[in-house]
Amino acid sequence: MAATVLKFTPTLNFKDKGVVPHVNSKFHFYGGTQIDNTNATLSCSSSIKWKTRTNQFKPVCVAALNSSSELNSHTFDVVIIGAGIIGLTIARQFLLGSNLSVAVVDAAAPCAGATGAGQGYIWKIHRNPGSEHWELAMRSHQLWKALAESIKNQGLDPMQTLGWKETGSLLVARTANECSVLKSRVEQLLEAGLEASFLSYDDLLSEEPDLMVGREGGAAFVPDDRQIDARRTVAFIEKANRCFAPEGRYTEFYYEQATSLLRSESSGEVVAVQTSKNTLYGKKAIIVAAGCWSGSVLHDLTKHSEIELDFPVKPRKGHLLVIENFKSINLNHGLMELGYVNHKSATLSSTSSDSGSGYNAHTSSISMTATMDMSGRLVLGSSRQLVGFNTEIDESIITQIWERAGEFFPILKQVSVKELSKSREVRVGLRPYMPDGKPVIGHVPGISNMFLAAGHEGEGLTLALGTAELIANMVLGNPQKVDPTSYSIVGPRMVTCLRAGPLFHLRGILLLLV
Repeated sequence: MAATVLKFTPTLNFKDKGVVPHVNSKFHFYGGTQIDNTNATLSCSSSIKWKTRTNQFKPVCVAALNSSSELNSHTFDVVIIGAGIIGLTIARQFLLGSNLSVAVVDAAAPCAGATGAGQGYIWKIHRNPGSEHWELAMRSHQLWKALAESIKNQGLDPMQTLGWKETGSLLVARTANECSVLKSRVEQLLEAGLEASFLSYDDLLSEEPDLMVGREGGAAFVPDDRQIDARRTVAFIEKANRCFAPEGRYTEFYYEQATSLLRSESSGEVVAVQTSKNTLYGKKAIIVAAGCWSGSVLHDLTKHSEIELDFPVKPRKGHLLVIENFKSINLNHGLMELGYVNHKSATLSSTSSDSGSGYNAHTSSISMTATMDMSGRLVLGSSRQLVGFNTEIDESIITQIWERAGEFFPILKQVSVKELSKSREVRVGLRPYMPDGKPVIGHVPGISNMFLAAGHEGEGLTLALGTAELIANMVLGNPQKVDPTSYSIVGPRMVTCLRAGPLFHLRGILLLLV
């Protein structure tokens, strides 16, 4: 079996695997159990003619291996499609909480999607107690704090490891009506057991001297909110996962696109994922956690099978402007304007002429968010657009972000955004957006060992640890800490029937049974 040699730098305490990586030697990075099939072919007990598409097998069934295939096969307990923060934390959960072996597959590499373009806030201030996301968000926040604390207990700095900053958060208002909304929100947060307060104009000015909201303005303040650096956090989790590689429990298959599923004719279970280079058998579970690409991944995986999956996750494009060495302002907390909450929670309108809280796919929304990362860089956002999978930088959006920030920080108006061209970084990411505003976390109907974790929109970092715990508990049959019902794929919408069999519309998943 060929091995990829990975060189890791300090530091892993093997007494606490998965928390702080500490390696002083090379790893021979083996993955799972390889099947010796130098000359093997896939065959079925019944007479089936395999059709090839770019040298890939038609994903109908797989019942046996004989000795004439050139496919490179590996066997794991769990195969995860997607190496963003959701996929990697799910892998981490299995590695720490079980003895299962895990493979992570991705067409690119970690932080190539929405994760790497995130602002990194782990906030509760913009959430409504009692909402469908509340319980999962609270659990995830608890798990993030526990992870930071465990790092600290080992004598390390969570800020250096995760980019962890205990800044608290401010939800900012500029009018009397908006302040009334914030006061009600503070009351709700206090009733839910959180520490929260309303800051008047004068109090807010003492907290953030560079922020100008006018005499009618104010802010809701939650001191317990946190920030992380997405890229540092992913690197940390990835290294920690790799500590299980010498045991044969963890392997990464990066730059390999998942192309199809192989199903057992006898049981109907999905038994393997075919990639562009390998066949990866998942004995216990196959999990799709590919962000906004999850819909197309599911479509491609089942393209030629008797099961049709239509998962309506959409890419919601966002820009962030990151400015190096900008000394004109200093932020003591993370900030967002109240309008961000409305922009974030708006659902997709059925037509561009819809009114109300619907989101118009043909327009962009800009709302002020502002943080300073661990390196002192000013990070400004944010934008939301439904423009497909376009990841090109839109300079008009960058200008709007800068101008919107200037309405809250007047000193920014003294500098043109064009003057920042040499000291800026623009991050563009595609958030996995669900039309009903809720992520899907659960079992795929009709495929007993297949699970889906996607559609977190801009909350992948925030909800990652809680999502990982939910999925792992589902697979392992453990009691849940959070009720998964509201994130289930199954819903009340049974739409119609087709000649080949009944067609169920289950929270956006079309399941064609034949």
